[in-house]
Amino acid sequence: QVQLAESGGGLVQAGGSLRLSCAASGGSFGDYIMGWFRQAPGKEREFVASISWNGGRTSYADSAKGRFTISRDNAKNTVFLQMNSLKPEDTAVYYCAAGVVLRTSVRHYDHWGRGTQVTVSS
Repeated sequence: QVQLAESGGGLVQAGGSLRLSCAASGGSFGDYIMGWFRQAPGKEREFVASISWNGGRTSYADSAKGRFTISRDNAKNTVFLQMNSLKPEDTAVYYCAAGVVLRTSVRHYDHWGRGTQVTVSS
């Protein structure tokens, strides 16, 4: 089945931007709902954004609205998360995930990457 690999994390100052990428292999990428989640130390994994199979529908956590943009390029088997106006509260490991329904819960996603660290300094 599909395997996912995130990249693009790193250190950034508050107010800066990062673009995360998630490359998929071993599956029919275009058939999956794709989502981004994040997990800070000692916290539960939380929903950030999701996108439908054709990119026509997106959903964002309240904390991400207006700052983050999810997109996908099915021809390249890649999903992106553009993060602008970053805040220290955004510091977390960011994971991409693939599922079959457009939901915001971790349990609705079947495949996960190993994560990429995003650290926002103040």
